[in-house]
Amino acid sequence: MSDFLEKTFYGNTAGSWLLSLAIVIAAVIAGKILFWFINKIVKKIAAKSKSKVDDIIVDMVEEPSIVLLVLFGIWMAFHRLTFGQTFEDLFIKGYYFIVIVTITWLIARLLDALITEYLEPITKKSESDLDDQLLPIFKKAMRSIVWILGVIIALDNTGFDVGAVLAGLGIGGLALAMAAKDLVSNIFGGITIFTDKPFKIKDRIKIGGFDGTVEEIGIRSTKIRTLEGRVVTVPNAKFTDSMVENVTLEPNRKVVLNLGLVYDTSPEDMQLAMNTLRDIVSKHKSTEETIHLAFNNFGDSSLDILLIYYISKGEDILKTQTEINLDILSRFAEKKLEFAYPTQTILTQQIN
Repeated sequence: MSDFLEKTFYGNTAGSWLLSLAIVIAAVIAGKILFWFINKIVKKIAAKSKSKVDDIIVDMVEEPSIVLLVLFGIWMAFHRLTFGQTFEDLFIKGYYFIVIVTITWLIARLLDALITEYLEPITKKSESDLDDQLLPIFKKAMRSIVWILGVIIALDNTGFDVGAVLAGLGIGGLALAMAAKDLVSNIFGGITIFTDKPFKIKDRIKIGGFDGTVEEIGIRSTKIRTLEGRVVTVPNAKFTDSMVENVTLEPNRKVVLNLGLVYDTSPEDMQLAMNTLRDIVSKHKSTEETIHLAFNNFGDSSLDILLIYYISKGEDILKTQTEINLDILSRFAEKKLEFAYPTQTILTQQIN
């Protein structure tokens, strides 16, 4: 048996190979023991504390720590063996690369869990849906940054020319940024909507000739259902360079009404008409106290009255206008106040 252990295979004795193999097996067994210890003891201890941070850390560190323990065992086993310088350099570089990637995996898992545990509940409590859509993008962006930095550090430790790689990424990133300019503008537009809050879902707004109710606020675009019942998708970048009118936030609705009476109307009847209009509007339950009323113009075919009144916020605008207009029509007919319509008088003269 001793003779077999002294035999040389690929530059190392059989005994050295077996000892290195035993170290690797011991590392795997130690990893399983560590896994059992974390699950059965450490997690129970962490669960008793009031803070959730320790539970998250234990849960996220569990698998990467086991991998690192096994890698440490492989490292110890390797250093007991003798190889050529080329192979040793290649192994060391590969080993460092795997260790750094494993640590990066650990950090990415931990960051992802913390965002899920602490930021997601905050976004769910908010009224806006935009932050719910931004959070997954933020989570992916943070994960990507961690992995990119981890891979760059790993490549740097293996001897790669990271500067050349970064230069290539910079040129590619510039080209990508130029191609995705509109997408980035829309995303920043969505962030502007989220931060400035010029409107929210179910608000009625006017923008770019469209008038409707906001149905959905996305990271790239906002959907508006117009008064005609059609859905219009507006890129969020439009909200940063266009004027947005939030109709829902108006304190009341201003109504401007122009009425024309015939030229045969006497001054007394004109005053009666104005008093009737004031009485109709002031007694309606959906209007406010402020009323502007004037005999403001001698038109081409009518004596014009300007009436301005305000419908209270939350009232049915179309219903209120209909009721007031019907009342005006009824009361004017009752008082024989005649509305004018376009007329033309032609004077003829006989020439002898």
